[in-house]
Amino acid sequence: MKTNRIAKGLVALSAALALTACGTSLGSIADVGATTSSGTTSSAVATTATDGSYTIHAQADDVDYDASTAKTIALGSGNVEITEPGTYILTGTLSNGQVIVNSSAEGKVRIVLSNASITNSSGAAIDVRAADEVVVVLAEGTSNSLTDGSGYDTSGEDAADAALFSMADLTIGGTGSLIVTGNTADGIASKDGLVILGGTITVKAADDGIRGKDYLVIQDGTLDVTSAQDGLKSTNETDAQYGDIVISGGTVTVNAGDDGAHAEGDLAITGGTVTIAKSSEGLEGHTITIAGGSTTVTSSDDGVNASSGTGSTSGGGGGGMADDGSSLLISGGTLTVNASGDGLDSNGSITISGGTTTVAGPTGNGNGSLDSNAGITYTGGTLIAAGSAGMAEAPDSGNYVQANVSAPAGATIEVRSGDTVIATYTTIKAVANVVVASDHIVSGQSYTVTVNGSTTATVTAGQATGGGMGGGPRG
Repeated sequence: MKTNRIAKGLVALSAALALTACGTSLGSIADVGATTSSGTTSSAVATTATDGSYTIHAQADDVDYDASTAKTIALGSGNVEITEPGTYILTGTLSNGQVIVNSSAEGKVRIVLSNASITNSSGAAIDVRAADEVVVVLAEGTSNSLTDGSGYDTSGEDAADAALFSMADLTIGGTGSLIVTGNTADGIASKDGLVILGGTITVKAADDGIRGKDYLVIQDGTLDVTSAQDGLKSTNETDAQYGDIVISGGTVTVNAGDDGAHAEGDLAITGGTVTIAKSSEGLEGHTITIAGGSTTVTSSDDGVNASSGTGSTSGGGGGGMADDGSSLLISGGTLTVNASGDGLDSNGSITISGGTTTVAGPTGNGNGSLDSNAGITYTGGTLIAAGSAGMAEAPDSGNYVQANVSAPAGATIEVRSGDTVIATYTTIKAVANVVVASDHIVSGQSYTVTVNGSTTATVTAGQATGGGMGGGPRG
């Protein structure tokens, strides 16, 4: 049970971490750590919301346990049912059964996987049907696996639909490893909040990889997710406070058949290394914030898509579409996008105030490297966006240059002020239009754009040289 729910608004996010004695508050923040039983340090995640505190359920000592007072369960044949709070160390192999948690009492159920392998041919490997809160600890130096069956019934409202399934708040941490195989639907799923504090976790799923309904928070660990549908997902679309994904640390790699990370609410990356190696759309949410870390996105459609889900997403060209109130905010970190659709796309606004952003956009003229419905504001950082010219868009004003070019894959594009090179970009696909924004570019001054050393354009900073419909800034 949560003591405080989430106040919406991840617009001004901080990369810091914080702990409180009864939960993690996304209000005032500072680094605080706790030593685990394995001697490592763990802390839960905090961000600063614009309109209130955002409290998640995880605590610093969630992964701490005393083995001498825990109950050890040697897995063998038949189901294991846990009916009350406490710490349970699972070891051994359960080849055709499941661990069921059905606890009505207040208090954490802590499941320590210590060289545990659980396979269930007819349902979830771990099925949390009721609990105040559940913590799965990956014991130091251990290898663990959870595998569900193929084709079991997931149609009921509260039916388990993942190899690791929880009706309650779920926390996963520790320093061991875990392989999760979801053969029917998801790999890991919580119908409440889901926080990952650590561990080496590999997920393969027939549907979504890792799903938290109210929120999915990744603070640390090494995650490798392969999914037929969305890789990371937060699904609460009925309560405006929820549906958020926050990544503040760790190493996350996703190969997804659909979206790499999809938040029905807001999505924020404030730290860590995030690689969306394969996706239809790379990152999707209502408000998307990139405030730190290193993020790489490869997509067959839009690379980063801020959308409320209610506005039109067809076509491109900025001002021709309605503003749905969504926003893409880039204030820090490194963002690299390789998109076949729009590179950075917002059905509302795009604001870039810091960080380093590189976009290899589409080659087709039906999309653009930059696409917004309510304009692009640039105030700082570095932006290089290279792609097709037909729907090319630029910031509304400021220290940027835009030029139509003809550059094949492997070409070197430079922006020069006299003999001084302001920016250099090596293309990975054919480019017909390039936008470069930098603190080193002065609005109103003249710059040359070269391709492989030959001047292809002379442009004035702050003046758009877009393609067709919607190119350039709005009036």
